[in-house]
Amino acid sequence: MSIGSTIKSIQDIMRKDTGVDGDAQRIGQLVWMLFLKILDDREQEWELLNEDYKSPLPQRLRWRNWAADPEGITGEELKEFIDGDLFPSLRELAPRQSKPLGFVVRGVFEDAYNFMKSGQLLRQVINKIQAGINFNKAQERHEFGNLYEQLLRDLQSAGNAGEFYTPRPVTEFMVRMVDPKLAEEVMDPACGTGGFLTCTIEHKRKNYVKTAEDERILQGSIHGVEKKPLPHLLATTNMILHGIEVPSQIRHDNTLAKPLISWGPKDRVDCIVANPPFGGMEEDGIENNFPAAFRTRETADLFLVLIMHLLKAGGRAAVVLPDGFLFGEGIKSRIKERLLTECNLHTVVRLPNGVFNPYTGIKTNLLFFTKGVPTREVWFYDHQYPAGVKNYSKTRPMRVEEFAVEEAWWGSEENGFAERVENEFAWRVSFEELQARNWNLDCKNPHVGEEVIHDPEALLRNYALMQREIADLRDQLKAVLVEALERDA
Repeated sequence: MSIGSTIKSIQDIMRKDTGVDGDAQRIGQLVWMLFLKILDDREQEWELLNEDYKSPLPQRLRWRNWAADPEGITGEELKEFIDGDLFPSLRELAPRQSKPLGFVVRGVFEDAYNFMKSGQLLRQVINKIQAGINFNKAQERHEFGNLYEQLLRDLQSAGNAGEFYTPRPVTEFMVRMVDPKLAEEVMDPACGTGGFLTCTIEHKRKNYVKTAEDERILQGSIHGVEKKPLPHLLATTNMILHGIEVPSQIRHDNTLAKPLISWGPKDRVDCIVANPPFGGMEEDGIENNFPAAFRTRETADLFLVLIMHLLKAGGRAAVVLPDGFLFGEGIKSRIKERLLTECNLHTVVRLPNGVFNPYTGIKTNLLFFTKGVPTREVWFYDHQYPAGVKNYSKTRPMRVEEFAVEEAWWGSEENGFAERVENEFAWRVSFEELQARNWNLDCKNPHVGEEVIHDPEALLRNYALMQREIADLRDQLKAVLVEALERDA
């Protein structure tokens, strides 16, 4: 049976269990078990390479000793072991001295849960994993890596869990344009399932890793922080799948909860690639960690202030932000003023509708900037649908090949992007004009007139998208109004 068939049969078993509700819980349930199986496979490999290797897990908690035997414990005994021993013990795991892997395991299980209620169905799932996946076989490892990416894509249709996944074509394009070098420290302060970081790992290995020492440098250059438990578990597993032996630099934390001034010079990084959550509000008091001029509970705005602060001089960033940030006023204008005066915002790629469907229909933008030099002009590029495509969908998602036109046009930052030329999709706006616009970055393409649509299906589709955008904007405005009233009370 292929790995894909194995995973499908596991999900079919889980659907029979009354404790697992919806795709997000099914994926979370599957991944904590996969994490322990993958960890056990890797430990077998490390034991062969190093006879002195000692696992940070007590023997009874290692996958091989409670899960690997298909005739092993089952029913209530298995359920009681998982709920009463495995999870509590891993959450309280006391890592052996100089064994950071123990901290990783403890961090993964701090907020993980076993949702399944049937011990018999649990045994069936465990047996499928044990028989169907061997992470030490190179071919199966590659196949499973592709399958894991599909599992993460499935999160897009799993309610609010969709916010944790950025489409692979977007992450690949952003990382390639930032081009993190081998020794450059790369961070995603809201890393979700780790998509930007895995793309960074692949980019560095493809372009810069030539020796074992290069690989060692790469292993220490990746940093991520994720606030919520499910994506943190997914990201940690994702790092192991991509060859990061001890992903201790993927922390389970909220980067916004630390006062801005507490991030000192040693915390600065060379590159940041991120899709900070937008449209949501942070918990009360988080905004007080930021200077008064930038205090807001809008998550994406706070993350952008943090990202600018965390970059070293000359550091490069690529960030996904919604249209609302481009035209927003008040605090958003002050943030944009700082962005344009302290960084070179050299490129804004404007994405069409549907890139993040079905999670959100809000139009999004990719902002590329370098810290330390003020902006002289901003280049805008309207990303186009492929020929014959009027919107993205689950059956017709965005493809990475679509960004070939932007890459061919991009040019080099070292010579000020002198190679760039305006065309029907690309135009530039000077710093002075943006300043006169009160930092409004919602600059329309001057080469394209108003599009007249006569297709009834297209009109209805656009109307539905517009209604969703209006609803999302209304919710954001309502939250801002509530915040203002609370502040003035």
